[in-house]
Amino acid sequence: MKVFVTGGAGFIGSQFVRDWVRLSPGDTLINFDKLTYAGNLANLAEVAAAPNYQFVRGDVCDAEQVYGAMPEGCDYVVHFAAESHVDRSILSAAEFVRTNVLGTQVMLDVARARGAGRFLHISTDEVGGDIEAPREFREGDPLVPSSPYAASKTAAEHMVNAAAHTFGMDTIVTRTSNNYGPYQFPEKLLPLAISNMAADKPVPVYGDGLQVRDWIHVADNCAALRLVLKEGRAGETYHIGGDNPLPNLDVLRMLLRILGKPESLLTHVTDRLGHDRRYAVDCSRLKEQLGWKREIPFEEGLRETVAWYQRNPVWVEQARSGEYLQFYEKQYGTSA
Repeated sequence: MKVFVTGGAGFIGSQFVRDWVRLSPGDTLINFDKLTYAGNLANLAEVAAAPNYQFVRGDVCDAEQVYGAMPEGCDYVVHFAAESHVDRSILSAAEFVRTNVLGTQVMLDVARARGAGRFLHISTDEVGGDIEAPREFREGDPLVPSSPYAASKTAAEHMVNAAAHTFGMDTIVTRTSNNYGPYQFPEKLLPLAISNMAADKPVPVYGDGLQVRDWIHVADNCAALRLVLKEGRAGETYHIGGDNPLPNLDVLRMLLRILGKPESLLTHVTDRLGHDRRYAVDCSRLKEQLGWKREIPFEEGLRETVAWYQRNPVWVEQARSGEYLQFYEKQYGTSA
């Protein structure tokens, strides 16, 4: 098979690429990534020399670049590439609209022109907005995004569904809850907290810290994505979550216990604008249709994640400093 992945140098995308290359050595996987601040080829060092893996630097908003990289008759297109940090979208939404909306439309157009097979679009539980307990966000519920980031991902979903309806494309949308695990960019909650705690630095906590999020290990998420890609129903949307909604403050306290650090490191700061109080996804469709289940218990996965960051201080420092970006500019030049 020929598999075309966008954003495969990012956190979730790189896990998907590493797993696919290892588990399916007979397939050809092309990783198409712009290598922005969150795209790091160090995430893919273990597969970089694999004969069934190819990296192409490019921009999902540039149809000519995408067309040149995507093979004719590609079996699967897996679209991870996106701007994803909510705080950045609040400061400026323009790049989120460009990458997440225009980029998705370009990908759909090129996939159709190239005669690609299944198109898997990776979305987020944030498109459902604030979910009041004990309700869970189901696939057919209205989309009520609260942040510019979530609004851009909602628009992208509409583009995907329109392509399926208008052109008969074989599309699937997945909405995933909060991922955690190795290689996550240090601006995100858990890697930032782990790094700060390890260095005895203050850990910022938005507002009262009682915002509820559902956590799933990135390896479990990617296992679900592989299953959906191969066995999911065309035109379907699937929710992927850990059945593990927890207040952020509880998660941070778990990290403090794992690292043996005092609670005094937690520092409450002004809450994010428009901060949703609770996300929780109903995953029953994925479980009932495809027999999926989460494998990694949260606290076990959290301990393994802490251990990974402790073993990889060089990766963390380079990610924080942006040193790797200078190398990419020298090797590949500035991407469009």
